[in-house]
Amino acid sequence: MTTIVDLGLGNISNVKRPIEGKVTNDPYEIEKAEKIIIPGVGNFSEIKDDLSKLKGVISDFIEEDKPFLGICLGMQVLFGYNEEGGDKGLDILEGEVKRLKNNLSPHIGWNTVRFTSEDPLFKGIGDGSFFYFAHSYYVETKMPVEGETRLRSSCETFQIPAVIKSSNIYGTQFHPEKSGSDGLKLLKNFELLEV
Repeated sequence: MTTIVDLGLGNISNVKRPIEGKVTNDPYEIEKAEKIIIPGVGNFSEIKDDLSKLKGVISDFIEEDKPFLGICLGMQVLFGYNEEGGDKGLDILEGEVKRLKNNLSPHIGWNTVRFTSEDPLFKGIGDGSFFYFAHSYYVETKMPVEGETRLRSSCETFQIPAVIKSSNIYGTQFHPEKSGSDGLKLLKNFELLEV
């Protein structure tokens, strides 16, 4: 069963709808989960206290090589310094969370995602499919990126990571739970990953 971590923010009901998920913030339940999803709508500053209480159990879960999916803010918390809260996230992955330039922020709406691999997470989803984004911050990292999206304003184009992967860890900058049939397919694909 997939465990959806409740940090007090996010589209928990929308994430839970397409999968067989259990919602909790209980460290014991998280510890014994087969898979974890951390949804993310909101502000890093508002969740960092709750997140710090779960840092050990989330880190241990990831070290056990079990599938983990962070959505938007739920992905950003995996990295180090976060400009939004002026503090560190879980610092599990190498990189930082930066604010989008004013002419690109906030980025709200549908954008195409170009996949750079044929990962099982994307099974049945076409390269260049549209997904729904709602964010003012993005991840800056040197780690391999599994999917990219381009942001456009009247004066520039800017490419950001849309999907990251490191071993058993996945993160999406977009919101699959708000992304129609392709987003729901991605959540189902995550649910079906081998443990």
